[in-house]
Amino acid sequence: MAFGWIDEQARLRRHAGLVRTLRPRPAVSPLLDLASNDYLGLAHHPEVTEGAARAARVWGGGSTGSRLVTGSTELHAELEQELAGFCGAEAALVFSSGYAANLAAVTALAPHGSLIVSDAGNHASLIDGCRLARGTTQVVAHAEPDAVRKALHTHEGPAITVSDTVFSVDGDAAPLAALAAACREHGAGLVVDDAHGLGVLGDGGRGAPHAAGLAGADDLVVTVTLSKSLGSQGGAVLGPARVIDHLVNAARTFIFDTGLAPAAAGAALSALRLLRREPERAARARAVAGELYARLTAAGLEAVRPDAAVVSVRAPSPEDAVRWAAECRAAGLAVGCFRPPSVPDGISRLRLTARADLTGEQIERAVRLIGETRP
Repeated sequence: MAFGWIDEQARLRRHAGLVRTLRPRPAVSPLLDLASNDYLGLAHHPEVTEGAARAARVWGGGSTGSRLVTGSTELHAELEQELAGFCGAEAALVFSSGYAANLAAVTALAPHGSLIVSDAGNHASLIDGCRLARGTTQVVAHAEPDAVRKALHTHEGPAITVSDTVFSVDGDAAPLAALAAACREHGAGLVVDDAHGLGVLGDGGRGAPHAAGLAGADDLVVTVTLSKSLGSQGGAVLGPARVIDHLVNAARTFIFDTGLAPAAAGAALSALRLLRREPERAARARAVAGELYARLTAAGLEAVRPDAAVVSVRAPSPEDAVRWAAECRAAGLAVGCFRPPSVPDGISRLRLTARADLTGEQIERAVRLIGETRP
């Protein structure tokens, strides 16, 4: 029977407590949201939603084609210019998603004969980029510059090191300065995914590379998403102009994908301009994360100290994590639930988002509900 093997896979997932289901949310939810990645609280900001609506009225509902045919508008170019300027990069290229941006950067910068050194804790999009690239991938220990140095030492020829700047599971930050130093010893490039750093780290939210003093370096390529701190959708690659030109000509997820919808570009541009005017939002997101961590640990919960806006709380098992998240939801609190295979270490946890617009009362309520529903 066609696809008969799917039934066995479904049975194994149920047995392991790993079944995932879609849960459509209403436009207005009564839940206190600590599950989304809307770090700066901009997804529903009037300026951001008006930016989306205005772009749709002017440019239409879709981009109408790939970026190299009809999918590049003046709005896309404006977003790329301002995004590069904000982050301190020479140039930027906008994609339909952060996932597509990561696939583009890794595959286009790791040709046959090259080496990719990949952190064991990297996001699935970076992992998939390594799998699709023609270069050889060597996975190294999490956040260990010496492991990167050792791997690069075994290879002669083009090489890149690939890492998240802030890892999405526990919210810990990569040692970017040390990674850059290891790469420079061997003439290798550094490709980092700043999805969880943009808008949260660096001066006014300019990102983790900016905070590490690496912004604008000619051996650094940064990928970002527009769907977290900027409250929109899409992704971008930032770096030297010659790298961006290469992606235009060689990155399959740029050449063959429909361009980012104008509404998403308009929303992201409005959010970026708002962040320029209100840089304190970045510091507030970090402060909320620190307060969540302090209150959770004071309540006896095992939480990981956050380096950005992600706060991770350990659960005893996948089943306990699922029940815990469900009981939080029933009590009026939405939290993320990470379990295998989404977690590289096999440890299940609740994943909390520290949003800049959370009040002290909301933080207190969230910690109370998490404590009351703990396994």
